[in-house]
Amino acid sequence: MGGEPDGDGSGDVSEISFEEFFRTRRDALRRTAYLLCGDWHRADDHVQAAFVALHRHWRRIRDKAALDAWMRRTLVRAVVDESRRPWRRERATAEPDDRRAVPGAADAVATRHVLVGGLRSVPPRQRAVLVLRFLEGLDVPATAAALSCSEGTVKSQTAAGLAALRTALGDALDDLRPAG
Repeated sequence: MGGEPDGDGSGDVSEISFEEFFRTRRDALRRTAYLLCGDWHRADDHVQAAFVALHRHWRRIRDKAALDAWMRRTLVRAVVDESRRPWRRERATAEPDDRRAVPGAADAVATRHVLVGGLRSVPPRQRAVLVLRFLEGLDVPATAAALSCSEGTVKSQTAAGLAALRTALGDALDDLRPAG
């Protein structure tokens, strides 16, 4: 009844709702994690860890409407914490020249690669603010809540992150602006 296991746990309503949440939010959280860390494999690891943590707490969560915010906060913390580990300070080398040029039909893919490449050079906390604010569409208060910081910190990290992104993108920034 109402989230309690029914003996063997096979018909547990709580498990069914967790599975539904997982199916509906997995892809969006994976994209967010990718934008935060710039690597699909690491993004998958972060999303998996966040869902494992959520599953551990699932039965105690009363406000299911706050799950997206909880998952975003968990993802951001995981990515920022991992970026502080010594083995994550390695830098990737430039891609071979033949992979940089993308023909006209793949402009959207090229734009995404340029943007993700620029985001990789932005410090992790600033990158988290930029992803949450501009790619996830959160406002300043929601971003502050997701990062457990003040709104002033979000604003200053946004300004610093945008400056770092502009510096990283350099001439490529003109390619990202819409024509007209």
